Amino acid sequence: PPPARKDPSALQVSTTEHSIEMAGRTLRYTATAGLMPIRGEDGKPQAEIFYVAYTCGGARAVGRPITFAFNGGPGASSIWLHLAALGPRRVVFAEDGTALPARYRLVDNQDTWLDFTDLVFIDPPGTGFSRAAVGTDAKQFYNLKSDVQIIGEFIRLYITQQNRWLSPKFLAGESYGATRAAALAGHLPRKVGMNLSGLVLISAALDFQAVMFGEDNDLPYVLFLPAYAATAWYHGKLPPVLQEASLEEVVARVEKWANTEYRLALAQGDALDPEQRDRIVERYSWYTSLSQAFIRSNHLRVGNMQFTREILRDRGRIVGIMDGRVTGLPAGREDFITDPSLFLTLGPLIATLYDYTRTKLDFQTERPYEFLNTEISSAWGWGSAAEGFPSVLPALRQAMSANPHMKVFLAAGYYDLDTSYLSQKYSIDHLLLDPSLRGNVRMTYYHAGHQVYTFLPALEALTDNAAEFYSQACE
Repeated sequence: PPPARKDPSALQVSTTEHSIEMAGRTLRYTATAGLMPIRGEDGKPQAEIFYVAYTCGGARAVGRPITFAFNGGPGASSIWLHLAALGPRRVVFAEDGTALPARYRLVDNQDTWLDFTDLVFIDPPGTGFSRAAVGTDAKQFYNLKSDVQIIGEFIRLYITQQNRWLSPKFLAGESYGATRAAALAGHLPRKVGMNLSGLVLISAALDFQAVMFGEDNDLPYVLFLPAYAATAWYHGKLPPVLQEASLEEVVARVEKWANTEYRLALAQGDALDPEQRDRIVERYSWYTSLSQAFIRSNHLRVGNMQFTREILRDRGRIVGIMDGRVTGLPAGREDFITDPSLFLTLGPLIATLYDYTRTKLDFQTERPYEFLNTEISSAWGWGSAAEGFPSVLPALRQAMSANPHMKVFLAAGYYDLDTSYLSQKYSIDHLLLDPSLRGNVRMTYYHAGHQVYTFLPALEALTDNAAEFYSQACE
């Protein structure tokens, strides 16, 4: 390995050259890993942002698309999109994406998006190797407005330093990263003068009313029900007439019922007629395999965490929030960080990232890599109750209206129990776009979970769909 550099933390940048064989040709690229200092209006350091950039073409790359990518959380690093999906190297998972691999290793990613866009993976402050500057309270970055401002400043600086102002610019965000991307789509043109060619929103959280369960919010109970049915179908729990149908047929049937009879029943609350309540309970049980007693005891409203613990209780297993196909043993006190579908990605990703950054990217640091900083998520400022549920739909609508050339691509997994595919469709259907702009939004569904790319056939399809999207967005 190369000699160690001093840390903490001389703001180092390491540049290395690589290549990958793809379909009988060689794709040569430059990898840059570094810490970028971000300064406030007073010129004082605010933060050091860690990033890894992959570029092709050198000085000739000015007309080549460039994509800034990040995961969500809040508090998540970009490790998942970087080393499991878009980058030129990826972790090998088990074949169907539902179990840990036999050993941890990185391979050339034949489905890397570097084939059609340069890539810059960003870790927000407090995640990855990124940190607030000495003497700066990191908590000031833990809200949507500040988060967008500092990531927007990083993007402005990178584009300026690398002479990429004339390149088509894209953002790719997963989960809360999609929240960030939609907000940046409004921030960058308004504050920086930077128009975007497109957004890629993977397992998007755009309107939190659609994904936050609560006694005063019936919407998620409706929008997650088809994902419950998809998960029950995958595990062979549904009645034969449904089990023998295709997944698409099952979820289409459940969507229709959820958006009509079930939605109307929830709207009536305690005034619901007892006979109608019985019919709702019976049908809900039929579509999910949950017991009628369980459904009734929860007042017809089953949250996603409840569902993951209950659906395979008879088998002594729980299923993953991130991917309902994945099963695990009950831990006694399940939460997001013990989710079996998240857990199966963490070990392989963390081990390979530490090795990769030091031995292949020549970025030397002894800082711990904060892959998922739960202190950030617990301290995140979501706004006041008077402001209602957080939503970036107005920002996205305004950005698309101001820039009618910008395209939006959404990717959703049927087995996502964190931001269900129907909650994403609901959000997009409520953008209230002018009819002339509706064709700028494209949404595709995959037989996968929240982390669509952990299932190799879904990753291959996602890359094909993205390549087509980029081609159209750059016309």
